[in-house]
Amino acid sequence: MGTPVNIIVGSHVWVEDHSLAWVDGEVSKLNGEDAEIQTSNGKRVVANLSRIYPKDMEAPAGGVDDMTKLSYLHEPGVLQNLKIRYELNEIYTYTGNILIAINPFQRLPHLYDAHMMQQYKGAPFGELSPHVFAVADVAYRAMINEGKSNSILVSGESGAGKTETTKMLMRYLAFLGGRVATEGRTVEQQVLESNPVLEAFGNAKTVRNNNSSRFGKFVEIQFDKQGRISGAAIRTYLLERSRVCQISDPERNYHCFYLLCAAPQEEIEKYKLGNPKSFHYLNQSNCYELVGVSDAHDYLATRRAMDIVGISGKEQDAIFRVVAAILHLGNIEFTKGKEIDSSVPKDEKSKFHLNMTAELLMCDPRALEDALCKRVMITPEEVIKRSLDPLGATVSRDGLAKTIYSRLFDWLVDKINVSIGQDPNSKSLIGVLDIYGFESFKANSFEQFCINFTNEKLQQHFNQHVFKMEQEEYTKEAIDWSYIEFVDNQDVLDLIEKKPGGIVALLDEACMFPKSTHETFANKLYQTFKNHKRFIKPKLSRTDFTIAHYAGEVLYQSDQFLDKNKDYVVPEHQDLLSASKCSFVAGLFPLLPEETTKSSKFSSIGSRFKLQLQQLMETLSSTEPHYIRCVKPNNLLKPAIFENVNIMQQLRCGGVLEAIRISCAGYPTRRAFFEFINRFGVLAPEIVEGNHDEKVICGKILEKKGLKGFQIGKTKVFLRAGQMAELDARRAEVLSNAAKTIQHRIRTHNARKQFIALRKATIHVQSLWRGRLACKFFESMKREAGAVKIQKNIRRYQARKGYSKLRVSGLVLQTGLRAMAARKEFRFRKQTKAAIIMQTRWRCHRASSYYKKLKRASIVSQCRWRGRIARRELRKLKMAARETGALKEAKDKLEKHVEELTWRLQLEKRLRTDLEEAKTQEITKLQNSLQSMQIKIDETSALLVKEREAARKAIEEAPPVIKEKQVIVEDTKRIDSLTGEVESLKASLHLEEQRADNSERRYAEAQESIEEKQKKLQETEGKVHQLLESLSRLEEKLTNLESENQVLRQQAVSVSMAPNKFLSGRSKSIVQRSAEGGHIVGDPKPALDMHSHSIIQRDHPEVEEKPQKSLNEKQQENQELLIRCIAQHLGFAGNRPIAACIIYKCLLQWRSFEVERTSVFDRIIQTIGNAIETQDNNDVLAYWLSNASTLLLLLQRTLKASGAAGMAPQRRRSSSATLFGRMTQSFRGTPQGVNLSFVNGGLNGGVDTLRQVEAKYPALLFKQQLTAYVEKIYGMIRDNLKKEISPLLGLCIQAPRISRASLVKGSSRSLANSAAQQALIAHWQGIVKSLGNFLNTLKANHVPPFLVRKVFTQIFSFINVQLFNSLLLRRECCSFSNGEYVKAGLAELEHWCYKATDEYAGSAWDELKHIRQAIGFLVIHQKPKKTLDEISHDLCPVLSIQQLYRISTMYWDDKYGTHSVSSEVISNMRVLMTEDSNNAVSNSFLLDDDSRRSMENLSTLFTTFHFQLMTYQSRWNK
Repeated sequence: MGTPVNIIVGSHVWVEDHSLAWVDGEVSKLNGEDAEIQTSNGKRVVANLSRIYPKDMEAPAGGVDDMTKLSYLHEPGVLQNLKIRYELNEIYTYTGNILIAINPFQRLPHLYDAHMMQQYKGAPFGELSPHVFAVADVAYRAMINEGKSNSILVSGESGAGKTETTKMLMRYLAFLGGRVATEGRTVEQQVLESNPVLEAFGNAKTVRNNNSSRFGKFVEIQFDKQGRISGAAIRTYLLERSRVCQISDPERNYHCFYLLCAAPQEEIEKYKLGNPKSFHYLNQSNCYELVGVSDAHDYLATRRAMDIVGISGKEQDAIFRVVAAILHLGNIEFTKGKEIDSSVPKDEKSKFHLNMTAELLMCDPRALEDALCKRVMITPEEVIKRSLDPLGATVSRDGLAKTIYSRLFDWLVDKINVSIGQDPNSKSLIGVLDIYGFESFKANSFEQFCINFTNEKLQQHFNQHVFKMEQEEYTKEAIDWSYIEFVDNQDVLDLIEKKPGGIVALLDEACMFPKSTHETFANKLYQTFKNHKRFIKPKLSRTDFTIAHYAGEVLYQSDQFLDKNKDYVVPEHQDLLSASKCSFVAGLFPLLPEETTKSSKFSSIGSRFKLQLQQLMETLSSTEPHYIRCVKPNNLLKPAIFENVNIMQQLRCGGVLEAIRISCAGYPTRRAFFEFINRFGVLAPEIVEGNHDEKVICGKILEKKGLKGFQIGKTKVFLRAGQMAELDARRAEVLSNAAKTIQHRIRTHNARKQFIALRKATIHVQSLWRGRLACKFFESMKREAGAVKIQKNIRRYQARKGYSKLRVSGLVLQTGLRAMAARKEFRFRKQTKAAIIMQTRWRCHRASSYYKKLKRASIVSQCRWRGRIARRELRKLKMAARETGALKEAKDKLEKHVEELTWRLQLEKRLRTDLEEAKTQEITKLQNSLQSMQIKIDETSALLVKEREAARKAIEEAPPVIKEKQVIVEDTKRIDSLTGEVESLKASLHLEEQRADNSERRYAEAQESIEEKQKKLQETEGKVHQLLESLSRLEEKLTNLESENQVLRQQAVSVSMAPNKFLSGRSKSIVQRSAEGGHIVGDPKPALDMHSHSIIQRDHPEVEEKPQKSLNEKQQENQELLIRCIAQHLGFAGNRPIAACIIYKCLLQWRSFEVERTSVFDRIIQTIGNAIETQDNNDVLAYWLSNASTLLLLLQRTLKASGAAGMAPQRRRSSSATLFGRMTQSFRGTPQGVNLSFVNGGLNGGVDTLRQVEAKYPALLFKQQLTAYVEKIYGMIRDNLKKEISPLLGLCIQAPRISRASLVKGSSRSLANSAAQQALIAHWQGIVKSLGNFLNTLKANHVPPFLVRKVFTQIFSFINVQLFNSLLLRRECCSFSNGEYVKAGLAELEHWCYKATDEYAGSAWDELKHIRQAIGFLVIHQKPKKTLDEISHDLCPVLSIQQLYRISTMYWDDKYGTHSVSSEVISNMRVLMTEDSNNAVSNSFLLDDDSRRSMENLSTLFTTFHFQLMTYQSRWNK
C-alpha cells in the first residue's frame, strides 16, 4: 500500500476506477493526504494517499510468470500482470504454487499436445512456463516419492473452464500413470467417458455459462505401487434439485429434458412428448435451444456414452422413461375439488398427463392422484386422510419431481462408479476437485448459501495452505516469522455451522416445526446474530439477511430456505413408487426398514451437505493440496476480451486476493541478492564497489536507508509491505538528482554558447539595418506624393474596367454553364452506352473462361483416373507375370491386345482424317456465312446513314409556310417511319451477331474436341509402346527362368553323383588347418586361401587313412571354431574388419548359402546379439557396427534369390521395406570396378571376381536379421551419445548468473571477467569434448564415414530440438545476455564441425538452424524498427509465426533495457496465427524429436550409397 513517504510528484501509481477497476496515472500534485493524478485515459482524479498504489515502471513488458516475483504485490499489480499475459495468449500464471488459469475461449492445441506433456514430465516446478501439466506433475511426483496422497482443487465460476482443466489434468495423469486397461478401456478413459452422462443430467444453461455444472464433483484417481492408474471413484455434492421445477429466464433446465424432446420420432411418440414449449418445467424460460448446439446430436452422443459407461439398453430406456414422466408430471395442474380444501386435476389435459406419468412410472393412476392430492395422518386411534388444496397439491407434485430426479442422478453416479471400478489395494490417490465457485446474484437462495458455505470451508483450507507455504519459505531461508498474524475466516464458519446456534442448526430447527415460516426463521436469525459482525440485517426487508463472506457481502432471500432444506420423502410418494411394476423405478425407492419408518428422525439438505463437506475436508486434509483457480475473462464468452472488474471479482471470490493479503502480512517482496544489488546498488555505490559479500552488501544498503523490519535470508532479501516502494522512491530520487545535474551542466554550456554567437550577430545586423532603414524612409517619402496622384486615376480606371469585365463575365458564364450541361448530358449517355457494351463483353468472356477451365479440369481428372486404372492393370499384369506358366498366355493376350490397339489406332487415324475434313468444311461454311452477314450489316449501316442524312437535309431545307402545323406532322411521320426501319435493322443486326457468336462457339467446341481426340490418340500410342516394352521384358524373363531351370536341374544331377569323400575331406581339411593355426587368422598364408585346390588334394590321403566322421559332426566342429573365433576382438587389418571377412569366407567355403537348413546363421546372429546386449561401451558397439555393415555389403553382392526362396515371399518384401534393407538393395548397383581386397591377400580379385550364389531361404533370413542388427547397433550408439550430452544441454540453455558486485571489484576486474567467461562456456566445452571422443571412437573402429555423418546429423538435430524447446518454454532464457551466452556456445560447436571436416560432420551444422536463428533474433539490436517481413524472411526464415510470436513476447533485455518488436508487429503476428488456426493448421511452437522419422530420413542416404562406394573402397585397396 502506498504511504505519504513513498508517493511524490511524478510517481507512477494505480488509482481505483469504477469502469476499469484500476487505472494507472502520474501524480501531478500533492495536497496533504490527497493527491491529484493525471490518469492514462485522460482524466484528472483526486484520491487519498492510502487508496493509491505504486506502479512498477521496470516490470517486464511480457509480465512475470510467478506473481510472487512482482515488485509490488497488490491488486492492480496482479490484475495488470494477468492482463499482459492474457493478451500474449499466456493463460497460465503462478502465485507461488497456486495456478491461475484464464479461459481463452478458443482452442490452443499447441499447449496440450503430447510434446508439451513430454516437456513437463519430471521438470522441476517453476522451471518451465506455468501450465496445468506442471501442477499435475508435482502432485504425481510427490505421491510417488513421498507415498502420500495428493489433491488438486479446481475452482472458479461458471464458464471459467473448470471442466476442461479437469480433463487436462486427467489426461496428463494418464500420460504419467501408464495404461492399466479394464475391459479394453483405461480407467482415465472411463472417467472421461462418464462426463457426457453427468453433464447431460447435472449441467444446465445459466446466465453466465451455457454448460454450467450444477453439482460439485470430486474425482479420486487411484494408483498402484508402480504408479499406474488402477481405479477411480466420483463423488458428487449438492445437486441443484430446485432447478427441476423452477427456472428463470434466460436459463434452461437440465440438458436431459431438451435432449429427450429432440430424440428420434419413435422415441417422442413412445413417450408422448413434443416441443419443449409445451411443458411447464421447461417453458418458464424463453430459452429452448443453445447457439451452435444440436440437442438431437447430443441425445445420440449421450446414449453412446451410456453404452460405453456400461448402462444397458433396458436401463437407458427406464432412465428416459423417468425423465419423460417428470415432464408429464409438471404439466398436471390442480383446481378446487367438491370438498373444502381439496383438489382434483384441472381438466382433461391434466388428466392425460396424469395417466401418462402413471404409465411411464408403471403405477396406478388413481394411486398417483391420491399421492399428489392427499396426505395420510396416522394417529393411535385411526388413520386419517387429509386432502390438500390446489397450492398444496402443486407443492406435492414439485416435491415428487425433485425427489425422483435426485434419486435418478444418484443412481447414475453409483452406476458409473461401479463401471469404473475401485482398487481396494490402492495406497495412494490423486483427487481432482471440480467444484462450483463463489456465487452472488441478484436473488440468492438456499443453493447459493450452501455453495458459498462450501467455498468458505475451502477458503479456510486454502488460507492454511498458503500460510503453511509461507512458513516453509521463511524456514528455508532461516528468517524470523513468529510475529506474523494469520488471517482466518473461522468466525464466518461458526456463524453458519456452529452448534447449536449456527444458521444451519436454526434452519433445521425451523424445519422441524410445522408452523414455522420463513418470516419466523428470519426473525430468529435477527435475534440470534444481531451483534455478529459478519451478519447484517437489511433495512428494507423483513425476511432477507446478509452475510459478509471473504469475497464480499451476499444478500440471501429466505423465502424458500425451509422448503429446499427438507429432505424427507413423503410416505405416500415412497409407497407409490416402491410398488411400481418397473423394477428400475422401484429400485430408486427401495422399501425402508420398519424401524426407519416408525422413527420420525428429521433429515435435511443442510445437515446432509454439511456432513458431506466435512468428509470432503477430511479427505483434503489427509492429502497434499494443490490449487488451480479458473477465471472467466468476460461474460460474452469470446476470446481476446479482458474485463477488469469482472476478473477482480473472480480473484476475490477465488481467494487469490486473500492469499495476497496473507503474503502482505509477512514479507510480500522477495528479491535474490543478485537482483536486489542490480536494482538498488545506486543507493550506495561505495558499498557495492567495496570487496564485500552479496549478503553483506544488501544488509548495508538497507541499513543505510534506515529501513526496519526487513529480513536477510540465505539467498533472498525479504521486505515488508511498502518497503519496496520506499526503496524505489529513494532510487528514483537518486536517479532524478543525477539527471538534473547532467541537465544543468549541459543547459548552461549550450545557453552560454548560444548567447555569445547571438550577441555577435546582433551587433552586425543592427549596423546594417539602421543604414538600410534610413534609405528606405527617404525613398518612401518620395513615393508617397506620387502614389496619391496615381491612385486617383487608377481607381477611376479600375472601376470602369471592373464593370465592363463583370458584364462580359456574366454573359460568358451563362453560355459556359449551358454548354457544360449539354456536354454533361451527352457524356453521361455515351458512358452509359459504353458501360453496357463492356458489361456484355465481360460477361461473355467470363462465361467462356469458366467453360474452358471446367473442360480443362474434366480432361485432367479423366487422365488421372485412366492413369490410375492403367497402373492398377499394370500391377495385375506384373503379379500375373511372376508365375512362369502364365507368361505364354499373357504373351498371347498382349499380342491380341496389341493387334486390337493397332486396329483401334488405325480407326482413330481414319476418324481423325474424316473429322478434319468435316471441320474444314464446317469452318468454310461458317466463314462464308460470316462474310455474308458482315456485308448485310455494312449495307444496312450505309442505308441507315443515308436515311438519316436525307431526313436531316429535308428538315433543314423545308421552307417556312403558312401551314406550319401540317408540315410538322408530315415530317414527324417520316421520322417515325425511319425510326421504325432503324429499329428493325438493329434487331436484324442483333440476330446476325448472335448467329456469328453461335458460329464462333461451335467452331471453338469443334477445335476443343479435335484437340481432345488428338490427346487421346497420343495417349493410345503411348500405351501401345508401353505394352510392347512390357511384352519384350516378359519374354526376356521367361527365357531367363527357362535357362535357370535347366541350370538347376544340371546342378541337382551333379550333386547327387558327387562322391561323399570329397565333401568330408574338404570339411576335415578346414578343421585341420584351423587346428594347426590355433584360429583362422593365426596362419597368414594358408588360413584364408579357401579356394586352393592343392590343399584339398594334399588332404585326400589323410581322409583315407583316418576313420571318417559324419558330416554333421564335422560341420558342428567347424561352426564351434568359427563362433569362438569371432567372439574375440579380432581387430582390423589395415582398415578392414577381420571378423566380417572370416565369417563371409567360411560361409562361402561351406556352401552355407545354398543349403535348405542350417544353424550356423542363428549362431552367428546370437553371437552378435550377446556381444552388444546391454552394452554402454561405444567402442564395442562401433566395432560390431563396422563388422556388421561390411558383412551385409558382402552378402548383398554375393547372394542371389532363387526359386526356393519363394517359400517366404512376405519375408523378402519386409526386408526391402526396412531402412537397411533398402540400403542392401542399393548395393546391387555396385560398379564393377570396385575392388574389395580381403584379409592377407585372399580374394585378390575383389568383389567383382566373386561368383553370385543362389541363396536359399535361411541365407535370405540371415541377411534380414543382420540388417535388423545393423539398425539396432546404429540406434544404440546414437542414443548413448544423447544420454551423455542431455544433462549438459539443460545447463547450456541458460547462462550462469554473475552478480553485479562480482563484476566491479577493483583492479582485478578484467581477470575476473576472463575467468567468468571461461566458466560460462564450460558446459559447452563438455559437449564438444563428448562429441570429439565419440568421433575418435568411430574413427578407430573404421565405421563408414556416411554412417558417421548421419549420426552427427541426428545428434545435432537433437541438440537443436532440446535447446529450442527449452528456450520457448522458459522465459528467463529469452533474454539478451542469455542469447549472447548461447551464441558463444554455438560458436564452439561450429569450431568443432570445422575441425571434424565435412567427411565426418557433413551437414550437421545446418541442423542447428532453428536455435541459431532464434539466438540471432535475441541478440540483434533495434528490434522495434524491424518489420514482420524482415523478421520472417530475412532474420528467421525457418521459424514459424507461432515460434516468432512466442520469442517476441517472452523477450526481455537484462543488459541494455531495450524493448522487443513493435506492437504493430505483435498484432500482425496474432492475426496470422488466428488465420492459421481457422485453417486447421497446427499452431504448435515446439519442435518434434522423432527418432523414427530420422531413421526414415536415413533410408534416403543408403539408396544413394552405391555412388559413394568408389571413394570408400579406395581405402580397401591400400
